[in-house]
Amino acid sequence: MPPTERATQERAHLRADCERCFALCCVAPALTASADFAIDKPAGRPCPNLRADFRCSIHDRLRQRGFPGCTAYDCFGAGQRVAQVTFGGRDWRSAPDGGGEMFAVFGTMRQLHELLWYLTEALALRPATRLRAALRDARDDTERLAAGTPQDLLGLDLDAHRGRVDALLLRVSEQARAGLRRRDTELRGADLIGRRLRGADLRGANLRGAYMVGADLAGADLHLADVIGTDLRGADVRGANLATALFLTDPQIAAATGDAHTTLPSALRRPAHWSAVLA
Repeated sequence: MPPTERATQERAHLRADCERCFALCCVAPALTASADFAIDKPAGRPCPNLRADFRCSIHDRLRQRGFPGCTAYDCFGAGQRVAQVTFGGRDWRSAPDGGGEMFAVFGTMRQLHELLWYLTEALALRPATRLRAALRDARDDTERLAAGTPQDLLGLDLDAHRGRVDALLLRVSEQARAGLRRRDTELRGADLIGRRLRGADLRGANLRGAYMVGADLAGADLHLADVIGTDLRGADVRGANLATALFLTDPQIAAATGDAHTTLPSALRRPAHWSAVLA
């Protein structure tokens, strides 16, 4: 089976299935009133828009009601795993502690599933044999951790595990970008908020963890640019080439503004709120 086809199959359980969850993302995280959320909400308290059947009462008009952050959120399938596997189908409302343990486990699981998404993509990039073996081991280790009990997950040293996986993903990224890397595009963690980068040549750029909130990336070429952790909220990616950007995710795309001319990786979904016409 070709690597890309295998990756498609392996990503199936890394996609959110809200019907099998108990709206964990509407309860567990804290919300801060901002451009992303219309209200303040402490962690562990249900959103006032959550119905008794675990559905959102304003799901079809979240952006209009001031909750674009909800439309950009993705749990990478962690919600249904915590709900149906880790806690065996028991919802948080029936839990003696009000769901506190489940909410904490959800936060850890979400990060593990995000790492699994990245590792699956890295394996599809046809890395060198030595890296491929290390990636498979890292994926197996991450799956093993995700399969643990609530107590196992709460006791996990997640920072240490993420650090090991991140170092491995960086090696894969450097290999993939080897022929395109330039000193002027080594922008890891850079403050590019609101920066005008329209039509920029960002091929092979290291944009890991870069802050690109509100940046103008219209028509930019991000072929093999590493965008793991890049903050693209409100960034203009209309007409941009993102088809081969490394480690791009649905939440990043959903937080940006694109159109029918923005090219995306086949594994990602074009957000419904994107305009269909290039302005």
